[in-house]
Parts: sequence; C-alpha cells; structure tokens
Amino acid sequence: MNQEQPIIVGLDIGTTKIAAIAGRKNEFGKLEILGFGRANSNGVQHGMVLNIDQTIKAIQTALENCYASNPNLEISEVYVGIAGHHIKSLQTRGDIVRQNIEEEISQEEIDRLVADQYRTYIPAGDQIIDVIPQEFTVDNFQNIPNPIGYSGVKVGANFHIITGDKNAIRNINRSVEKAGLVTKDLVLQPLASAAAVMCDQDLEAGVAIVDIGGGTTDLAVFYEGILKHTAVIPFGGENITNDIKTGLGVLKTQAEQMKIQFGSALSDEAKSNAFITIPGLRGMAPKEISVKNLANIIQARMSEIMDFVTYHLKQVGLDNRMLNGGVILTGGGSQLKHLLQLTEYVTGLNARIGYPNEHLSGGHIDELAKPMYSTCIGLILKGYNDYENKHKQFEQNFLKVEAKGLVQQEPIAEEFAAVTEETLPKMKQRKTLKGFMDTFKNNLIEMFKEEGDTQL
Repeated sequence: MNQEQPIIVGLDIGTTKIAAIAGRKNEFGKLEILGFGRANSNGVQHGMVLNIDQTIKAIQTALENCYASNPNLEISEVYVGIAGHHIKSLQTRGDIVRQNIEEEISQEEIDRLVADQYRTYIPAGDQIIDVIPQEFTVDNFQNIPNPIGYSGVKVGANFHIITGDKNAIRNINRSVEKAGLVTKDLVLQPLASAAAVMCDQDLEAGVAIVDIGGGTTDLAVFYEGILKHTAVIPFGGENITNDIKTGLGVLKTQAEQMKIQFGSALSDEAKSNAFITIPGLRGMAPKEISVKNLANIIQARMSEIMDFVTYHLKQVGLDNRMLNGGVILTGGGSQLKHLLQLTEYVTGLNARIGYPNEHLSGGHIDELAKPMYSTCIGLILKGYNDYENKHKQFEQNFLKVEAKGLVQQEPIAEEFAAVTEETLPKMKQRKTLKGFMDTFKNNLIEMFKEEGDTQL
C-alpha cells in the first residue's frame, strides 16, 4: 500500500529561507518525510522573486541538501507556494443550466462550472491562480457542500478567486524551471499552511490562520467549513528585524539575533532593568540596549500586523467572536514570546500556535514540527489532495463506463435469450466488459449464419 503512493515534493520559496520537503503517505494516511533540505533565500523580497539567478542557486542548494538527506530520492515535479502583496482575491457567482435534467449532477458539470470562472474579467497584468468553490446551489436548495448526486435544472456556486501579478508568477515558474524542476501546481501559501495546521474541528468551528513569514503575513479565514477570505499582508519578520536595526542602530544580523533571543511582543512583559550588551563596531565602545526598548519596537510592528488581521475579519463580517476556533498562528514569526497574548488583546479572539505535526507520522525530525515548515508540509498535503481527487474521479468514470455497458446489454440479452442461455457459463468466465461484448458479438454472428442457411 505504502509503495503505491506517489512521493510528493513541496517547495517553499520564502523571503528568508527556501525549503524542499519530500513526503509520502503511509497506510494510516499520515505523512512520512523522505527528504528535507533548506537554504538561505537571497533573491526574494516580500514573498516575490526579484533576483532569478540568486533564487535558482538557493533552490538548487535546498535540493542538494534534500538529496543529501536521502540519496535514493528522484525529484522532478514540485508543488510551489506563492505569496506576495500582489496577491488579490475576489468573490464571484456562476451558474449553468443543465442539458440533461433527468440524470444526477456529475463531476464533469462541476468542472465545467469551475472552468467558466477562469474567464472572469480581471485587471490586465493579473492572472488567475486558483478558483475555489465555496457553497453550491441546486435550483432553490442552497448551501450545498457537494452537489454531486443531486438532480435539478440549474446548478450554481459562489467562488473565491485568487489572482496574482503575471510577472511575479512568471518569475517563480522560471526560477523553478531553470533549477531543473517542473511546477506541478502553484498553491497560495496561506491555504497550504492551513492544510498543515488545521483539523476538521477547526474547519467546523471557524478559524483565522495567520502565517507570519519573513516577508509577508498570510491570512486564510474559514467559517462553517468554507474558505471565506484570503489576504497577504505585506509585513513579516524581516520588517521587525529592520525596525530593530534602524531603531537601535545595530547591524541586521545583531537585530535578528536580539529578536530571537530577547524579543517580546509585549513591552509590559519585558523587564525595565534588563540590558543587552552589543560589541562596538571596529574598536568603538560596546552598546547597552534596553530589553524594554526592544520589546516596544517589536510590539509596534506586531500590533500593526494584527490590526490588518482584524481589518480583514471585519471586511467579511467575522470579527466579534464569530470564529469559535479563534486565531491559529503559524510560520517562523509565530514563535515570538508573548505573541499569543498580543494577538488575543488586539483581535479579541482566542489564539494558539499551529504546528504542522497534525499530519506527520511518528519518527520525523523534530525540526520539521516547527511552525516555519507549515507551508512546505501543507504543499505536500495539497499535492496529495489533487492526486486523490483525480484517482477518485478516474475510478468513478471507469465504473460509469462499465455501468453504461451493462445497461445496454440487458435488453439485447432478453431478445436473444436462446443464445445467451447456451453461452451463459462461458460468459460468466469472462468477467471483463470487453470479454462480455466480444462473446455476445460472436454469438450474434453465429445465429444469423444459421438463419441464412435454413432459408436457402
């Protein structure tokens, strides 16, 4: 069973790191990690690829590290995450009038409904990344999660359409291609992160997934089992580091180190009499930095990010404690001390950290259970979701073809009962549809031959 499952690779092209993770589902439906590699990212800013050459080198380094962790791996196709402040989302509505109202609604009709949405008008220079159906309607019945099997005259749905800048998408695809890989699909990063840290109860209760990355903070809001809203906030961990660097007059590496070691998202929690000593530059006197000042700078930027989250929740009418699952924080920036308290204070919702170990099998590297790998593990899960849907559709189509064949055979079988009764044991042996039809054809020919002989 395990060997039959494909190996799927997620590639997270982030502002601070590029991660490549290969995984396969085991017999319990959990992800086994087969390879893992990461590299520092240089050519990406605010989630967008700006320097293609540097990005290619970083992707290749991450791949080499992935191969080093498992030399037996062969990686050709990857699922790639996309973010950046060029990402926009819009809500649309689509309906089709069915041609054959006697039959039940099929997957093909749903596919046609979704395909129609790719012709939605969007501004020049943008491109549709994904079309996500929310709830369906069949005639007067509303809020149907899955209309397959229903029957009616008209089927429609509300859609969440995600668009991005054509050049930004082209740059990602080009970087992946030049690194010797094929982009199997581009997945919006907040959706990938949500897949990794969320369970069915969260989906039902309603949650806001806030993925605080290096260059952007990604938001995905789910309510009543439906994706209600997505957004990319153009601030992340890098902005906090730059604020510390500017505000305290230190080097970027020192700012990053201070943020991780001594940083706090609540200045009230920081000790006012604690100081950090930083060595002076080239013979200058060492610097004394107040932990309280450091926390003030971090709190200002984190409050701004959380204000954006609240603004987006208000836009879709889901503030005021409507989300029973609260806020799930993930991504590298979610590990800041006292961030949960600040999030609860600003948004008025309960908050927790989302770890991607929800779907991982036991015995994985502890490093991978960190929130910073949520997107990458989510990309593998999205890949599996695609694979399983295609597999299911193939099986359904196969059964449908088989069923259609059997329906046609029944009236013929009655008409030529004498022939079929004689050859019934043979037919039972031939279980395949083709075998059944071939036997039938031969018997038919034999019968007409005999009739012709008697007339002569």
